[in-house]
Amino acid sequence: MRIDIMTLFPEMCNAYLGESIIGRARAAGKVEINAVDIRDYTEDKHRRVDDKPYGGGMGMVLQAEPIWRCYNSICENMGKKPRLLYMTPQGKTLTQDKVKELAKEENIVILCGHYEGVDERVVEALEPEEISVGDYVLTGGELPALILADSISRMLDGVLSGEECYTEESHYNSLLEYPQYTHPSEWRGREVPEVLLSGHHENVERWRREQSLKRTAERRPDMLEKAELTDKDKIYLSDLDSTTR
Repeated sequence: MRIDIMTLFPEMCNAYLGESIIGRARAAGKVEINAVDIRDYTEDKHRRVDDKPYGGGMGMVLQAEPIWRCYNSICENMGKKPRLLYMTPQGKTLTQDKVKELAKEENIVILCGHYEGVDERVVEALEPEEISVGDYVLTGGELPALILADSISRMLDGVLSGEECYTEESHYNSLLEYPQYTHPSEWRGREVPEVLLSGHHENVERWRREQSLKRTAERRPDMLEKAELTDKDKIYLSDLDSTTR
């Protein structure tokens, strides 16, 4: 199996992947794992790959183009489009059944988000499978990607001494975040939602709240039971539910 990890911190990944069981498995050719630097695919002379989010807010957002270029370079090198996974708190929680499924693949690419995440348009364009390692937030996607790579690798033939090594083992606001966008305002025919360019802070906040509610209702409806919802939120969700029936 070949696993490619798209990251801003390849040294961080390689430091872990070169050690212990996974390190020995790589050295023995049982699994190929590559940490691919997204910065190598930017045209910015300072190797910058992030920018401020449209609509304001804290932090930075990874730009779409370097990620697009990085993934397509991997595809060209491979000669095909491998299964793409995106490590994000908004994804479905990783389970051992999912690990078993992924361990049957020949090639996997894992995208690591960082800062405030990645430009939503590249997510829409590449349509990765979104995976979470739990209902909490980390600084970046590298640790989750390493968890995933580790959990998959140890199920491959020859990595552990026998099947029993893994077959006998076990296993904050409660809303998902709204979509994020950054420069440029138009990317490959996809435009940033007009409300984020309006400068109208109240409209931006309302849009973000509604997007958060919509995403949570669609992807993690169980979280709504713990969320602190206003009367406006409840009306929005009720209207949303009636339109999807």
